[in-house]
Amino acid sequence: MNQHGSGAPNPAGRGPLTGLRVLEIASMAPGPFACTVLADLGAEVLRVDRASDVDPDTRTATDPLARGRRSLAADLKRPEGAALVRRLAARADVLVEGFRPGVAERLGIGPEDCRAVNPRLVYGRMTGWGQNGPLAPRAGHDITYLAVSGALGLIGPPDRPPVPPVNLVGDFGGGGLLLAFGILAALYERERSGRGQVVDAAMVDGAALLTTALHGLRATGDWAGERGGNLLDGGAPFYTTYETADGGYVAVGPLEERFYAQFVAGLGLADDPELPAQYDRERWPELRRRFAAAFKERARDEWTALFEPTDACVAPVLSPWEAHRHPHNAARSVFTETGGVRQPAPAPRFDRTPGAVQGPPPVVGQDTRAALTDWGLDAPEADRLLAASVVVQHPHTGENR
Repeated sequence: MNQHGSGAPNPAGRGPLTGLRVLEIASMAPGPFACTVLADLGAEVLRVDRASDVDPDTRTATDPLARGRRSLAADLKRPEGAALVRRLAARADVLVEGFRPGVAERLGIGPEDCRAVNPRLVYGRMTGWGQNGPLAPRAGHDITYLAVSGALGLIGPPDRPPVPPVNLVGDFGGGGLLLAFGILAALYERERSGRGQVVDAAMVDGAALLTTALHGLRATGDWAGERGGNLLDGGAPFYTTYETADGGYVAVGPLEERFYAQFVAGLGLADDPELPAQYDRERWPELRRRFAAAFKERARDEWTALFEPTDACVAPVLSPWEAHRHPHNAARSVFTETGGVRQPAPAPRFDRTPGAVQGPPPVVGQDTRAALTDWGLDAPEADRLLAASVVVQHPHTGENR
């Protein structure tokens, strides 16, 4: 896709994004996740790390959010470092940064700076609050973006405070994944216009977007209760989790009548004339107690074996560290191992151009010299930048990369 071609095609040589060049300015989780998704699908990703982060004592890296790309270490606070980024941007399809608003501009690598050397560049910006608005310059984290978006207030039991869903909804779902989607949309539009544009991806926007369906349910009166009192938030006794005899948990979700019939049959309650009706909300507390008592009679894996051949919508609640052992995940290779770390495999799947993990995470600065020459600098220029400490090569890796 890049007009200059790729000096270092991805090792697998495949994936629907093969030929796409991405320049990633190192940042925290959401931006790297977006770039990991792009790399998994074949893009060549070059990460610009801070020169000060080069650690000679570090020989290997394990962060899955850094897999499949190379690392160039540079000092962006020096004019020569910013000039180098602009030069690299001239050969890129996409640039991704995660600074607070205004920082990239002050460094001299903002959208206008880069657009001056590459009008086709798609410039992806990942922030919590977005590029404008009263909170744009303020600090925040996943939990604060979720709070303002309305998403956090939906999660948790009714008699306790809202529960943060780790940082999956803001950082990764509403943040990094939406940024990756926005970048691909901008690339598609570029095929018609020939021009790049800025993608302003904000976690507060993305988290709000993920609640879209619930606003519709609220409008029809189908989401009228408080947190933990509705059909899909744990309020329904047939859409929640239950503890089992061994201290494990199962998740249940038989919303439809035909699935619910198989569910109560599996619990041995199908012929109980005293069992409350499924959608009798006033008797939901009683129904919950009956289900809870039944699930305490067997261990998690026993219930799994009993319900797995049915459509009762019952599944074991697995930790991320045991999920790879589930037969379905194993059959589909949902997890893989890279750099000695088990982690989720690339998704989604493509029948003609499958994605793949392009390689283990790089040590900061391991590819500096090779990346410079692959991205258009000649050897004397690369040596000059190294000698001036504008860029840094990790001393124990990458000499032959």
